[in-house]
Amino acid sequence: MRPYILAETNLKNLKKEKIELAILPWGATEAHNYHLPYGTDVYEADAIAAESAKIAWESGAKVMVFPTVPFGVNTGQSDIFLDLNLNPSTQFSIIKDLVEVLHRQGIYKLLLFNSHGGNDFKTILREIGLQYPEMFFSTCNWFQAMDKSRYFEHEGDHADEMETSLIQYLHPKLVLPLEEAGDGKEKKSKVKGIREGWAWSERRWSMVTADTGIGNPKASSAEKGERFFKDVTKKMAELMIDIAKLDVANRYE
Repeated sequence: MRPYILAETNLKNLKKEKIELAILPWGATEAHNYHLPYGTDVYEADAIAAESAKIAWESGAKVMVFPTVPFGVNTGQSDIFLDLNLNPSTQFSIIKDLVEVLHRQGIYKLLLFNSHGGNDFKTILREIGLQYPEMFFSTCNWFQAMDKSRYFEHEGDHADEMETSLIQYLHPKLVLPLEEAGDGKEKKSKVKGIREGWAWSERRWSMVTADTGIGNPKASSAEKGERFFKDVTKKMAELMIDIAKLDVANRYE
């Protein structure tokens, strides 16, 4: 039993604790090239949030990891078989209901621990924040926290070398041999501003990639995944510790 994982702890233990920070991991259920499981984002969220919270807890931060939400915004993948979509308005309702629970029970800090590129919680937290001004809302994308070029040879953002290496390390039995993976080649927008990154349009996934991957996974390895996992969880733990000890009324310097 890990006392910082809500699904594993119990009321007897919780009666003795004053939780400083609630952590809600949020993933997605979607195709990840040909070789990775549909639950890749969920497996990553579970493992990275738990290990980060372990480090934070052992440092004295009273954090609590909630069960991972397994469905994310997949509006650009509506024609990909069994890619399961939650609309942003549905996410808003889920978060609002959980925030009401936290507020009622005296837990005033929430970190949305995002594990899926299609999720974007900023506008949701802006709106809910107006209703709960005494609370502290934050969100992070663990997959953007590190300089991936220090760990991996090939760039990408979906079923790429990073994600493949992580799942090879965390759940090797769920990864097909790499020769069965597609090359993750991505087509770029014809609109210059979108290509340069300062303009945006949702990617229509089946038009962008033939195998649902973005990034070549062929150089992946469990060893790379382990090294990245250990470093990214240390960095995520630092974030959790910083938020847990933050004086919300005096949060700037």
